Amino acid sequence: MAAPLLAPVVVPVTLVPRTALDALSGPPQRFLASAWPWRSLAYLLAGVVPGLAFAAVLVPVRTVGGLLAVPLSLVAAAVLLAPVARFERWRLRLADRQPVRGLPDGWWPGWREAGHTLVALVALWWVDLLVAAAAICGPVVLVLSPVVQPTAPEGEATLGETFVGSAVGLLLVPVAAYTISAWAGARAAMARATLVPQEAEMREIARSRARLVDAFEAERRRIERDLHDGAQQRLVALSMKLGLAGLDLPPGSPAALRLDEARELAGQALAELRELIRGVHPQVLADRGLPAAVRDVAGRSPVPAQVDVVLDRRLPERVEAAAYYVACEALANVAKHSGAGSCAVRGRLRRGRLVLEIGDDGRGGADPGRGTGLTGLADRVAAVGGTLAVESPYGGPTTVRAEIPCEW
Repeated sequence: MAAPLLAPVVVPVTLVPRTALDALSGPPQRFLASAWPWRSLAYLLAGVVPGLAFAAVLVPVRTVGGLLAVPLSLVAAAVLLAPVARFERWRLRLADRQPVRGLPDGWWPGWREAGHTLVALVALWWVDLLVAAAAICGPVVLVLSPVVQPTAPEGEATLGETFVGSAVGLLLVPVAAYTISAWAGARAAMARATLVPQEAEMREIARSRARLVDAFEAERRRIERDLHDGAQQRLVALSMKLGLAGLDLPPGSPAALRLDEARELAGQALAELRELIRGVHPQVLADRGLPAAVRDVAGRSPVPAQVDVVLDRRLPERVEAAAYYVACEALANVAKHSGAGSCAVRGRLRRGRLVLEIGDDGRGGADPGRGTGLTGLADRVAAVGGTLAVESPYGGPTTVRAEIPCEW
């Protein structure tokens, strides 16, 4: 009796908010029960600290008066600029979990960060204080209205009004939490955009993507090694044992025929496994580099292919792997979709970039949106910082051009 099918178990995945704005987009009950309203309030109140320090420094400066007041105020702001910039980066962690590294230019902030710090020092801390005070004081006063508001001698109505005010104050507490978190999230987003320019974030994304590609290639080579040293050797041993067993049987007997069929199936499985290993990570690519690997795949192409890949050095592994799979997929598309009679693969190094072109004389009309594998190729090339361009007018010819930067 067959075992009953088990219903799939769906495990809900909860994403941890990175910023106060991310937390605001979640369910209200989850947001109000989290620490984000308190973190946001701490973020706003922490901004008051450098503002009060600046005001305390300005008090003796203002007593001087005259023409020296303005330059002395600027000197005081310049002295406080570096420590306040560090403080701004530290308190950003209250409203944004993603860390921000230290000052990029040593102990002195850059121009963008200095401008943001100066504005926060002079004006923004007032806004932070006013938002926090307005959001907190209103509900607190209403909640405490039975205590702080005297009741009329005759009046149950006045007493009832105070309790109604308390109820309204309790209802305004979630509104205050949302108001504080919204402003703190907006302030943190503005601070991050200033402290961490978009170019730096894009560079970090590119580096993380390159690390993922390296990890993927290492795992793929491990799988190839395991298949080569494990399953392939066992299939070879199985074929040999089947052949030896067939020698002990009379030729043409039913058992001998079945052994021959089993040996043929084992040979087919071994051939398919070798093709799979070659597709995972070809040994010729690891041993002899990209030109030899491209010549190998072009030699197995159904469409005659000319290879002109000349490189004066070995490329980084992820660059070689990406270029190899561009050549493989492009040649496979030529054989499947183009109707071409011939094709050519050309590769050169130009100003630190590998330029690989695959052209054919087919009917053209290649469209990445029609599932020809070009979209996956573009993603693979983009993962190593390169670009992929396809020129394929109807009637042909088609040219696939990949440019991949090389790191030495």
